[in-house]
Amino acid sequence: MAYWLFKSEPSTWSWDDQVARGTAGQEWDGVRNYQARNNMRAMAVGDRGFFYHSQTQKAVVGIVEVIAAAHPDSTTEDARWECVDIRAVEPLPTPVTLEMCKAEPALADMVLVNNTRLSVQPVSAEEWQAICRMGGL
Repeated sequence: MAYWLFKSEPSTWSWDDQVARGTAGQEWDGVRNYQARNNMRAMAVGDRGFFYHSQTQKAVVGIVEVIAAAHPDSTTEDARWECVDIRAVEPLPTPVTLEMCKAEPALADMVLVNNTRLSVQPVSAEEWQAICRMGGL
């Protein structure tokens, strides 16, 4: 299993919106960055990801699961853009902020800490464990 981080502005698509989709999940559409798209192409059904609120909160707030492998993004007819479907698994009891991540030595090499603009990014197993621990899981 691989681990990922999905960023979304809460005013556009929030953790609560994701949870409301239930087991049907939601297409992670609208991504228009080649590196983020390539990350989604590398995902497999069953991979886990962090759901990150960008902009105002800047925190990991939940865990999601990939439920459909990369497929054409339904929001465009441009064949270059693909996405995966994800479903909410569980919230983090304590949100893990970007500030907390930057202060944690074990996360010094994390993509989130070094490239805060990338909307879909890989997370190492060690980083996954550290954030889960920090978030109370």
